Formats: sequence, C-alpha cells, structure tokens
Amino acid sequence: MPSQERAADHAHGFEPHRAELTGYCYRMLGSGFEAEDAVQETFVKALRTYDPARGQLRPWLFRLATNVCLDMLRGPQRRARAMDLAPAAVPGAELGVPLPESRWVQPVPDARVLDPADLVVTRETVRLAFVAALQLLPPRQRAVLVLRDVLRWSAAETAGLLGTSVAAVNSALQRARAALPATRETDTEVDEALLDRYVSAFERYDVAALVSLLRADAISSMPPFTWWLRGRESIHAVLSASGAPCAGSRFVRTRANGCPAFGQYLNGEAFALVVMEVEGGLIAEQTTYLDPGLFPFFGLPMSSEGLPRTDG
Repeated sequence: MPSQERAADHAHGFEPHRAELTGYCYRMLGSGFEAEDAVQETFVKALRTYDPARGQLRPWLFRLATNVCLDMLRGPQRRARAMDLAPAAVPGAELGVPLPESRWVQPVPDARVLDPADLVVTRETVRLAFVAALQLLPPRQRAVLVLRDVLRWSAAETAGLLGTSVAAVNSALQRARAALPATRETDTEVDEALLDRYVSAFERYDVAALVSLLRADAISSMPPFTWWLRGRESIHAVLSASGAPCAGSRFVRTRANGCPAFGQYLNGEAFALVVMEVEGGLIAEQTTYLDPGLFPFFGLPMSSEGLPRTDG
C-alpha cells in the first residue's frame, strides 16, 4: 500500500479495524490476497463516504466490506479444497492438470486475520476446512453466519448492516447453519516436539519416522492439483515409491489459518507452503501449496541461504 494511503487510514482511525476486517473478508472470499484487496477498497470507499454524524465507524466499515465482498463473489465459481473437487487418489495415480489459483481456498497468515487476544476463540473459524465449508453457502447466508456466529453481531445489528429485517437474518442464519458441513476439531495446543520430529524426519526423508507422526486417517493434499490421499498407508506408499524428490528440504516455521505451518525450501529455493492440522497429538491433515508466490505474503525469504537449521 502506498505510504500516503496508509497515513490516511491511520488519520481516519481505520487501521485498528484492519485485522478484523481482513479476517471477515477472508472468510467470505477464501483468499488472503483478495481479502486484503477488499479491505483496501473498503478503506478507499470509507475515505470518500464516512461521516461520523451518520453512525459509528466499525459498522460503516463492515457494511462497505460486505458490499465489496458480495460484488467480488458474483462469479459462478467458488474456491474449494482438493477433497471438495475429486475423490481420494490411489497410490501411483497421476497428479493430473493443475487448476488456476482462483479455484483454491488459499492460506492466510495468522497475523493478518487474528487478534492475539482472541486467538483461541477465533482460530478455528479461519481453518482451511471451515473456510472451505463457508464457500458452499450463498454469499449473503455466508455473511450472516460469519457476522452472527463468528463475530457475534446481534440479529438487529446484522439486519441493519445488510439492509434487511431481523426475521430475514434469523431465517438466513438457520438455513446457513443447517447447510454448513461439519468439520473436525483440531488440538488447541500443538506439541512443539511433534513439529520438531516432523521437520527432522522430512529433512532426512525418513519415511517410517514421518508416517509414524500421522493419524491413521490422515489426509494429504497438494494444490494446485486435485490429487489427494487419505490414510497413513496410502501416504506411506506414495512417499516410499517417489524416489525421495524432496530429500534435503529445509523448513522455516510460520503460522497459517490458526495452525502451524512451514515454508519448505528445495535446493535452496522457495518451494511450497505446508499447513498442518493436528488432532489427538498426531498430524491429521497436511496441505502443501506448491506456490512460492505465497512466501512474501508470509514474510518468508525466497531463498534458504543464511537461514538457521530447523531439524530437531
């Protein structure tokens, strides 16, 4: 963002609302990049239109952000995860044709969407599975559910923001709750030793040690491909037969979607962003985004040169 725009945001008191608005737009849109674009457009519109005499700033910003998101969601396609697009692959199956970035629910850094004071309460609502489930809802139902159940707006506040009635909001919320698929609960606290063992096993490409850290029903996916695996045995078979293409990888810790994540470097260069979900002290899901373009978004260098060793 140009420095003069950032200064204007500070001058008008917008900046303290950035993380909350970005989190809202991310849940609506399924992309961190698009969420930040939506928030910036919201701020630009607010600079032109906000009048303190017409109401409080926060509802005004959310009203603008909602309209921006609804405009951005007018296209027919929705963002999804591999599990929403294809059945589980069998070991040995081809990866297939990569899909464009616009088809995928994208990861987002925790720092851009979560208030540290509310982290335990809200991080479940930015998990990839939850955000993907939200994309199944019609956009206005999605807005109602996020405003009411995630951000805890009252029915009257939500009705005022959307320009509708309390009865319509309650009806939309009921339909959204009924349509929202269930998602599994993950561990609220992740054992750091588990992550250290994962990094050490992967950097040594010790398949037996790596697979021992997975739940029996673990899921592994690799956007932009719809190819994905379910089950420890399938993952073991693929890793064992792959010829160790990622041997010697380096990992750098970060956080994404309320979960532990890693920047993966191969041959010294940015290679993939790995997002993990942990359940019962074991890795339940691993999403490997083969997109080095995510690294700057997460504040990660494009090269591993000079980075400390991460193996445990």
